[in-house]
Amino acid sequence: MQLPYIPSDVPFTGDQKAWLAGFLAGLNTRIAMPPPSGTPTAGAAASVDDGAEGRIPLQIVFGSQTGTAELLSEQAETLARTHGFDPVRCDLDALDITALSAVRRLLVITSTYGEGDMPDNGELFWRALAAPDTPRLDGLYYGVLALGDSIYDGFCQAGKNIDTRLAELGATRVVDRVDCDVDYEDPADAWIARAIPALAAVDAGPPPNQVAADEATDAEVDAPEPPALPATPAKPSSGARRVRSTWTRKNPYPATVVANTLLSDPRSDKEVRHLEISLGDSGIEYQPGDGISISPVNDADLVGRIIERLGVSPDTLITDRKAERTLRDTLTHHVEISTPSKYLVDYIAQRSQDAELVHLTSTGDREALDAWLWGKDVLDLLDVDPALTVTPEELLAELRPLQHRVYSISSSPVAHAGTVHITMATVRYRSGDRQRGGVCSTFLADRRPEGTQVDMFISANKSFRLPADDTKIIMVGPGTGIAPFRSFLHERAARGARGGNWLFFGDRHRDHDHIYADEIDGFVTDGLLDRLDLAFSRDQEHKIYVQDRMREQGADLFAWLSQGAHVYVCGDATRMAHDVDVALHDIIAEHGGMSAESAQDYVDDLKRAKRYLRDVY
Repeated sequence: MQLPYIPSDVPFTGDQKAWLAGFLAGLNTRIAMPPPSGTPTAGAAASVDDGAEGRIPLQIVFGSQTGTAELLSEQAETLARTHGFDPVRCDLDALDITALSAVRRLLVITSTYGEGDMPDNGELFWRALAAPDTPRLDGLYYGVLALGDSIYDGFCQAGKNIDTRLAELGATRVVDRVDCDVDYEDPADAWIARAIPALAAVDAGPPPNQVAADEATDAEVDAPEPPALPATPAKPSSGARRVRSTWTRKNPYPATVVANTLLSDPRSDKEVRHLEISLGDSGIEYQPGDGISISPVNDADLVGRIIERLGVSPDTLITDRKAERTLRDTLTHHVEISTPSKYLVDYIAQRSQDAELVHLTSTGDREALDAWLWGKDVLDLLDVDPALTVTPEELLAELRPLQHRVYSISSSPVAHAGTVHITMATVRYRSGDRQRGGVCSTFLADRRPEGTQVDMFISANKSFRLPADDTKIIMVGPGTGIAPFRSFLHERAARGARGGNWLFFGDRHRDHDHIYADEIDGFVTDGLLDRLDLAFSRDQEHKIYVQDRMREQGADLFAWLSQGAHVYVCGDATRMAHDVDVALHDIIAEHGGMSAESAQDYVDDLKRAKRYLRDVY
């Protein structure tokens, strides 16, 4: 079917032309044929000939660590169908780089992990895209939406890298990249509303102007609204689709805490707590592997000290995004005050002209600046120069919105119906002359006993799911990293799953830190937990960690992998997850009789098959 052509001299803006082209294309296809009856299978790239008759092929890919990018990709897919597209959606690693040259329209939505790294399901794609022998992509038209957190130096770096590399390979950018901070919803919605019709307009007239990578728009700048034309009503696709919950970050559910108990021994140098939260009549559903997001409340003492330092009344009215609140309310519920933003650091350096801080911010030595900032909060920054006068409005302009904290769910919706459980380490430390603590962990530990409420919602993580009931699983989760595996084991027990289960767990001391010991022993006794390897690092002179236990059992571990087992890792990303990954490569090389390169290929295949999954932080 010939799509409508829009002359280049019509008196419309570029965005309006793009929207109109998409609208006419969608209208044409709806007149000519009914909507597609099913959802395309994710995992294969679309080509120019792959779309349903009369509809426009579109490849949508997402790189997601916690599920946000995947959720936005589903939103883009739904909108794309109303604009005449036949979209195919998959994660980045499922998009074969050799097939990319056959794709004409590509939509990329990706998060950034840590300090500028690709999310776990985008590493293989990026390695292939960045390779020097990657084929040219001159016929490709694309747009990139980047998600990140500006507290990190590598803010949205994954999206920036993909955007730049696609342009280097000759692809044409049809919509400016937007780099979304933690308040991503509005700029992301606006970007999707622009990107879909812009891609629909690729063949409706002259190619859109290419935009240089360094001119891409950051979400801190107000994103322009979609063109003011009549909106085409969105129709849900007929395939299975996750329904966006009523309870979200902007509309959390006020849930009741029904249990808040200490798991670790009082003699432990850690404080680990078990919380049970009632889902009440919320209708909230979750699956093993998902996370629960808690909206914290800042410590009242720190709020009071900051107000006192500003020298104003706590009831001073503040206007923020058209809402009027008191200063006390704003500092308590709406901004981060325990972790200074990079904007506040730069602001204080400029205003105070403190020699040390000016030096740290001007040299670009991030490690030195991070070391200086360790343990400091907003009050510490204000006190760099006690004589400095800062108004509430000036301070708030440099602070980040107070964000929810995500905890891996440690319960099973089958075994623990109506509740959701958290396994949480309470962060406490002393810095300067004050006792400090984690914003959300101390909020929950100290100020949310049984019977009180917390604002929460579920953060779905479809990239960390149980396999079929008859499939073996290997779980590596020291400390509170055991949380999702407690969920897995209870779920498998409740479902009568026959697949083998192997757990590697550890901490510092068996007597103090062996959390859920009775439950784990019960799983062994009942035959659910086929193998259990424990590593308590401080119970002997030589420290032993979970990766050491993996190496000790390397032959059997490789045998499980050869039998189709899935490997799951949860916990600290900086050290543990890296050491476990190295151990896994070494085990495969040694017991599989492979070279280092072949072992890397083996691990890559595990990742592609979704048999090596991580929930790390």
